[in-house]
Amino acid sequence: MDGPAQVFADCELERYARHIFLREIGGPGQARLKRARVLVVGAGGLGAPVLLYLAAAGVGHLTIVDDDMVSLSNLQRQIIHSDDRIGMTKVDSAQIGLAAINPHVTSTPLRARLGENLAAQLVPKHDLVIDGSDNFPTRHLVNAACVAASVPLLSGAISQWEGQLSLFDPARGAPCLACVFPVIPATGLAPACAEAGVMGALPGIVGAMMAAEAIKELTGAGRSLRGRLLLQDVLWGESRAITVVRNPNCAICGEKETQP
Repeated sequence: MDGPAQVFADCELERYARHIFLREIGGPGQARLKRARVLVVGAGGLGAPVLLYLAAAGVGHLTIVDDDMVSLSNLQRQIIHSDDRIGMTKVDSAQIGLAAINPHVTSTPLRARLGENLAAQLVPKHDLVIDGSDNFPTRHLVNAACVAASVPLLSGAISQWEGQLSLFDPARGAPCLACVFPVIPATGLAPACAEAGVMGALPGIVGAMMAAEAIKELTGAGRSLRGRLLLQDVLWGESRAITVVRNPNCAICGEKETQP
């Protein structure tokens, strides 16, 4: 197996030295990060810290999908963007931010609203999908595409002062998102941040936790959130993890009965 010096340029060895010193990552783990391809859905509140930390960590290729533009109201929490980029597409703004942090990482911006066809094309080309979207239909669409392609899905959600995240991966024994959240809430029952509000640092907290889970998943370090849903309440300074299990009758990942 190639050693770190054969995989990385000298400047990269210094850049990633703190990772390479970790026995759970080391040179082989850092090389896995460099080879990894990660699809990030959303370049907003959760996508911003996820993208920044994954680029800083040396994830080799990041594909960014978002159809929105940077607005002034985003800057309270979406730290990958800046005041001088108001009116720019979020994916292009994110690409600028990533290049400023780590020129050794390749990013592909796709200004698009993710639909079934695009998801079916993109998901199988990646090692991990990270969903930071802000609505249930998109989350369920991404989940279905990941189940079909047997690609792990790291999904997070935030509202007001609370956030949650889990790694959904039925191909490896964990539930899919639809096992845990089988029904898309009716309009108005789960309002987006634009209606309900969100504390500015919350996406950074949850997004950084998602980035940590992604790094663990890609390197094989530690214990992942497969089969666990992590809940974070920053208003009261509380966090807890609950066990989640596969639903054998799940409409997305459950075993389908064959017709005689």
